[in-house]
Amino acid sequence: MPHTDTGHYKMLQQPQHKASGPPQILLGILVFTAVIFPQIYQPSLNSLWHYLYHSPFYNRSFFETVFTMASYIFAEPLYTYKFIHNPALRIDVRSQKTEKGRWVLPKMKRPTKRLGEFLTYAAPLFCMDLVMVKKFADVPLEHIVLSAGYPIDYMVQHSGNTTSSHANISPTFLLPSLHNFSWKSPLQLTRALPPVPPTSRRLVCELAAAFFIYDTLFFFAHLAFHRVKPLAQMHEPHHKHTEMHPQVTNKLSVGERLTLIMLANFALNIIKAHAFTRTCFIPVFVYLFIEVHCGMDLPWGYDKWLPAGWGSGAKAHAHHHRTGRGTYAPFFGWWDAGYNELIGA
Repeated sequence: MPHTDTGHYKMLQQPQHKASGPPQILLGILVFTAVIFPQIYQPSLNSLWHYLYHSPFYNRSFFETVFTMASYIFAEPLYTYKFIHNPALRIDVRSQKTEKGRWVLPKMKRPTKRLGEFLTYAAPLFCMDLVMVKKFADVPLEHIVLSAGYPIDYMVQHSGNTTSSHANISPTFLLPSLHNFSWKSPLQLTRALPPVPPTSRRLVCELAAAFFIYDTLFFFAHLAFHRVKPLAQMHEPHHKHTEMHPQVTNKLSVGERLTLIMLANFALNIIKAHAFTRTCFIPVFVYLFIEVHCGMDLPWGYDKWLPAGWGSGAKAHAHHHRTGRGTYAPFFGWWDAGYNELIGA
């Protein structure tokens, strides 16, 4: 889906900034010790999880939706401010210069003008939060059943394993289950959480696996959004802009937003991720999506922290938005490299 903008285009040639060595070494040490010596971090994880487990807000069924929106509302304006006040960092300029020789800023909305955009994003997710049962690893099934509004007498014993006798409750994470709507419990307002926190080893490994799986799934979904005509028509507005900028991140149809969320949920559910892993996944997920759409060559870009070729980054994604080709994976470069080899690009 090539971009049809006929205005002046210039990809600013910026030098490749590299993240400094000490931060990379520090991050490597943190990950290494978290995996090899999890006992170092367990007291802190125990304390943090104890607080979250007993937090009324954290127990709400809509916590992840609110946390996702809060992460975006916090991070995206910071990137937008950086974009506006640092024109030298812009990498995708398609507009004309002003009389003073400066490139014109693309059309962007003030926060007060974007309330409808956020409501459109939140409404379907809140609806799912309020009608679908939340199921997490390491949570006893009876706790899930009670949180779903079913009385405990729905629990039966089969061959020593406790299961639910109600057809709407399935212990399988990948199958959705509906809340038991009643006057006493009209909506799914709470979620059952695992009583024990994860180890730092489990947390790091689950995050790595979830992002790899998500990147893989989204690569094929994104390829379909460009190659299947009805999906391409749905996806086309995401590419209609005069210049790549941070607000493009959320310029998505409802179907695309739901695809992002459902694929992320699947990636986490298929590995039976701990609820705390999901909480950590959200801000990193939001940050990476804003990062690749920011339209700036930032010295701290995540792709500069990774080995060469691992991260696609903002430059590659800006080129994708300009041409409609390549960089179909959202964050990493492995699948696109393999796809290019396959098609001989």
